[in-house]
Amino acid sequence: MPLVPSRTSLRRTVPAGLAVLALGLAGCGESDAGADADAGAGATTAGYPVTVDNCGTEVTFEQAPQRVVAIKSTSTELMLALGLGDRLVAHAFADGPVPEEWADEVAGVTLLSEKAPSQEVVLEQEPDLVLAGWESNLAADTAGERDDLAALGVNSYVSPSACQESPYAPDPMTFDLLFSQFEEAGQVLGAPDAAAELVAEQRAALEDLERAPEGTTALWWSSGTDTPFVGGGVGAPQMMMEAVGLENIAGDVDQAWSSLGWESVIEEDPDVLVLVDADWNKAATKIEFLESNPATAELTAVREGRYLTVPMPAAEAGVRSVPAVLDLARQLGELGLLEEAGAGS
Repeated sequence: MPLVPSRTSLRRTVPAGLAVLALGLAGCGESDAGADADAGAGATTAGYPVTVDNCGTEVTFEQAPQRVVAIKSTSTELMLALGLGDRLVAHAFADGPVPEEWADEVAGVTLLSEKAPSQEVVLEQEPDLVLAGWESNLAADTAGERDDLAALGVNSYVSPSACQESPYAPDPMTFDLLFSQFEEAGQVLGAPDAAAELVAEQRAALEDLERAPEGTTALWWSSGTDTPFVGGGVGAPQMMMEAVGLENIAGDVDQAWSSLGWESVIEEDPDVLVLVDADWNKAATKIEFLESNPATAELTAVREGRYLTVPMPAAEAGVRSVPAVLDLARQLGELGLLEEAGAGS
């Protein structure tokens, strides 16, 4: 009998819904389907039903979703990382190209829209699941309210790292929490073994990570020039900067993302600037602004050319978070800002 996690036990811990799946589904695994059962039916029903409390909405999956519409890069890439690209009937709101290893696979998947799609175009795909990167992707003016979709027989699932309300919002986001979310997604999508393998690989990749020297400060700049929009102290940017030993100058801001005036940035004078590279807001454009503006041109990071870049699809918590951390460490090494030290998550 599947269990629904308590609403009060999620903040600052691995959500109860993630742990309870392993317990509630014990003894209900793939072996129960029987060796002589039809392979397709067994893959669809083994380990089900699964019930999760997703950002405060209880969702029950009677079988593995077979027709998935993914909204946001984090959702699309999660499907691909779990080897479920053949179940993607459409995707939308891509923050940038997928990694090259998946380029051919996603090329054949219908792109519904450049931004969040409407409910009409989503339902035309006849999905049994809408996998959303943001809660706002599931609203009356986007893919549809969750209750309305459910009434039409369409399940919905939001990346838990993007939950907005307490007690579901990560506070803070951590790699332990992210990996637990991968495991929950594996149970929901019918790919627990693939999720376990993904987690094991990514945990191992973090074990011997070299870090910047203690006290190396940084700012994660996403967008905005009049007032920069930056990574705060509880979201994915903080998680990734901490992993490579960078001290976030906006780390005391109790938000995943926040506006921060240039006066504060200049006062803090970070050693390194982490620049999000988006198609519509390139890192090169940010650098040009920094170096041409008399005030920001005097920042230590600007004078020393200490820029790190992160592709936009990796700027939110997801399967690219660990690869992004590894690349940040590589870039720090090229700047001569690494010391020999092991780093866990």
